[in-house]
Amino acid sequence: MCRNIKTLFNFEPPATEAEIRASALQFVRKLSGFSRPSQANEAAFELAVVEVADAARRLLISLHTNAPPRDREIEAEKARERSRARFG
Repeated sequence: MCRNIKTLFNFEPPATEAEIRASALQFVRKLSGFSRPSQANEAAFELAVVEVADAARRLLISLHTNAPPRDREIEAEKARERSRARFG
Protein backbone atom coordinates (compact mmCIF):
# COMPACT_ATOMS: atom_id res chain seq x y z
CA MET A 1 0.00 0.00 0.00
CA CYS A 2 1.20 3.48 -0.79
CA ARG A 3 2.44 5.19 2.35
CA ASN A 4 0.85 8.50 1.35
CA ILE A 5 -2.65 7.07 1.40
CA LYS A 6 -4.16 7.85 4.78
CA THR A 7 -7.09 6.32 6.61
CA LEU A 8 -10.14 8.48 5.97
CA PHE A 9 -12.87 6.63 7.86
CA ASN A 10 -14.20 7.56 11.30
CA PHE A 11 -12.63 10.97 11.76
CA GLU A 12 -14.12 14.17 13.08
CA PRO A 13 -14.44 16.23 10.98
CA PRO A 14 -15.11 13.75 8.16
CA ALA A 15 -12.79 13.40 5.18
CA THR A 16 -12.98 16.24 2.69
CA GLU A 17 -13.39 15.90 -1.06
CA ALA A 18 -9.77 17.04 -1.42
CA GLU A 19 -8.55 14.26 0.89
CA ILE A 20 -10.58 11.64 -0.98
CA ARG A 21 -9.23 12.84 -4.33
CA ALA A 22 -5.65 12.94 -3.02
CA SER A 23 -5.95 9.34 -1.84
CA ALA A 24 -7.46 8.30 -5.18
CA LEU A 25 -4.65 10.06 -7.04
CA GLN A 26 -1.99 8.28 -4.95
CA PHE A 27 -3.72 4.93 -5.54
CA VAL A 28 -3.87 5.44 -9.32
CA ARG A 29 -0.23 6.61 -9.36
CA LYS A 30 0.79 3.48 -7.51
CA LEU A 31 -1.18 1.17 -9.82
CA SER A 32 -0.06 2.83 -13.04
CA GLY A 33 3.53 3.52 -12.09
CA PHE A 34 3.12 7.11 -13.33
CA SER A 35 3.52 10.12 -11.12
CA ARG A 36 2.40 12.16 -14.12
CA PRO A 37 0.99 10.41 -17.18
CA SER A 38 1.92 11.21 -20.77
CA GLN A 39 -0.57 13.10 -22.92
CA ALA A 40 -1.58 9.80 -24.51
CA ASN A 41 -2.51 8.38 -21.09
CA GLU A 42 -3.78 11.54 -19.40
CA ALA A 43 -7.49 10.99 -20.10
CA ALA A 44 -7.43 7.37 -18.89
CA PHE A 45 -5.43 8.38 -15.81
CA GLU A 46 -7.83 11.19 -14.89
CA LEU A 47 -10.87 8.96 -15.45
CA ALA A 48 -9.34 6.37 -13.13
CA VAL A 49 -8.78 9.01 -10.44
CA VAL A 50 -12.40 10.15 -10.70
CA GLU A 51 -13.74 6.58 -10.57
CA VAL A 52 -11.54 5.60 -7.61
CA ALA A 53 -12.55 8.77 -5.74
CA ASP A 54 -16.23 7.97 -6.39
CA ALA A 55 -15.76 4.42 -5.12
CA ALA A 56 -13.90 5.68 -2.04
CA ARG A 57 -16.64 8.21 -1.29
CA ARG A 58 -19.35 5.53 -1.57
CA LEU A 59 -17.32 3.24 0.69
CA LEU A 60 -16.85 5.91 3.36
CA ILE A 61 -20.57 6.73 3.31
CA SER A 62 -21.59 3.08 3.64
CA LEU A 63 -19.24 2.12 6.50
CA HIS A 64 -20.54 2.06 10.08
CA THR A 65 -18.83 1.74 13.44
CA ASN A 66 -19.69 1.97 17.12
CA ALA A 67 -16.26 3.40 17.92
CA PRO A 68 -16.13 7.12 18.65
CA PRO A 69 -14.70 9.28 15.85
CA ARG A 70 -10.97 9.91 16.05
CA ASP A 71 -9.65 13.44 16.37
CA ARG A 72 -7.44 14.47 13.44
CA GLU A 73 -5.08 16.56 15.57
CA ILE A 74 -4.50 13.80 18.10
CA GLU A 75 -3.86 11.26 15.34
CA ALA A 76 -1.49 13.69 13.59
CA GLU A 77 0.47 14.16 16.80
CA LYS A 78 0.72 10.38 17.26
CA ALA A 79 2.08 10.10 13.70
CA ARG A 80 4.65 12.83 14.39
CA GLU A 81 5.74 11.00 17.55
CA ARG A 82 6.14 7.74 15.63
CA SER A 83 8.18 9.59 13.01
CA ARG A 84 10.43 11.19 15.64
CA ALA A 85 10.97 7.82 17.30
CA ARG A 86 11.76 6.19 13.97
CA PHE A 87 13.95 8.86 12.39
CA GLY A 88 15.21 10.77 15.41
